[in-house]
Amino acid sequence: MKTDKLKSRFHLALLIPLFIPTLSFGQYDSIQFGGYNRTYLLHLPAGYSGTDSLPLVIAMHGGFGSSYNIQNQSQLSIKADAENFIVVYPEGVKGGFLNASSWNAGWCCGFASSSNIDDLGFIGALLDTLIKRYTIDTNRIYATGMSNGGFMSYRLACELSGRIAAIAPVAASMSMNTCDPVRPVPIISFHSYLDTHVPYSGGIGEGPSNHYNPPQDSVLNAWANKNACAVSNDTIINNAQYTFIKWSICECGSEILQFITHDGGHSWPGGVQTPTGDPTSDYINATDSMWVFFQQHPLRCDTLTAINEPGFNSDQVPFFPNPTRGKLQIPLEKTFQKIDISVFTLTGQKILTVYNQTEIDINQFAKGTYLIQINIDGKIKTGKIVKTE
Repeated sequence: MKTDKLKSRFHLALLIPLFIPTLSFGQYDSIQFGGYNRTYLLHLPAGYSGTDSLPLVIAMHGGFGSSYNIQNQSQLSIKADAENFIVVYPEGVKGGFLNASSWNAGWCCGFASSSNIDDLGFIGALLDTLIKRYTIDTNRIYATGMSNGGFMSYRLACELSGRIAAIAPVAASMSMNTCDPVRPVPIISFHSYLDTHVPYSGGIGEGPSNHYNPPQDSVLNAWANKNACAVSNDTIINNAQYTFIKWSICECGSEILQFITHDGGHSWPGGVQTPTGDPTSDYINATDSMWVFFQQHPLRCDTLTAINEPGFNSDQVPFFPNPTRGKLQIPLEKTFQKIDISVFTLTGQKILTVYNQTEIDINQFAKGTYLIQINIDGKIKTGKIVKTE
């Protein structure tokens, strides 16, 4: 019994097991910040020339981890070479009884949190340094992290949303008492129902971290309110492999996606299992999925909110008449392959969907204001319509 308890103390509730680094094709460097020598590993994609501005992904390790740990676990450097983006793997400050590295993500975690390490300032200073040295697209800077690093990605979304376009927390929750982003932040989240370190339903997980983790749905519902999402908790897929939930029709296209697997555990889905860590999911590849998501969500979303086709040049949904007594039409000047039109209540309940039609009839609905979404060949535009008597 004592042996089991002793072992459990080294499986930190929000932290990644210690990992022996593998060979990395990157530059290990540091900057001085807040009285510490703050280290990071930078991976430039193969063929980087400095001519074109490239996206940047910030990938943060879990507690007890390192830049090499998260690089190997996530395989993000391999993805960066294939898709031509830059990855930086910053490292938390080491300290405490076990001299473990951690991130100050609010009330989580470890030495960094208890010592109030200015990790937010460090990430900002690191971005300034990298932007000066390399050709980075400042409209496409993203953050992800595993466990404690995922908690830190939430903090960046709360307090550095003017620079971070979207985040992808993995096996993490949120530990901020207050969160006031200056803009909506798109989020794609990855978790496992089998995660005992950061339980999906919330509470205190295994290990010595011994702090409360908010439930996953509570965290994402709160973000959906911040992003002004009209549709919440829309379960798209729910099978024996994974659950996929979506919050959509959000301000500035700031949708929220969540994948929860029935396999894996406190690990990176589709990644490399650490020597003493939980198995990884065979059903979802977090690295592939987050990169697809990141590409859809730049910092300035204006270029993605309107359909740049003839007949879709205004900020209003192109229905007429609006207001209407019942029937609405879409004036199209070009032939499209597929058109889906959905109508929602202001609380986000979907009440009508029609396919491959340019006219809808809402006579059966009560008078009032409704939300409407048009999906034309994968391009989405949203707005409001008013139903009169």
